[in-house]
Amino acid sequence: MAHINERVQKYRDKLRAQGMRPITIWVPDTRAPGFAEECRRQSRLAAEADKQDPTLDSFLDAALMDIEGWTP
Repeated sequence: MAHINERVQKYRDKLRAQGMRPITIWVPDTRAPGFAEECRRQSRLAAEADKQDPTLDSFLDAALMDIEGWTP
């Protein structure tokens, strides 16, 4: 049986051959103290900002109408 490092390298080589490249993405630590509260705070701010924009609903409706041909 191949060593785990060899299998990982083979998988990465295959992806590179398909034109892919590895990247590192840093994301917030969802386990960090205060993370959930900060999410709630930012969500409340976004919701309040949305309420203050009278054109947002029509903009979103127009955007929905413009997705013909998109694929999931």
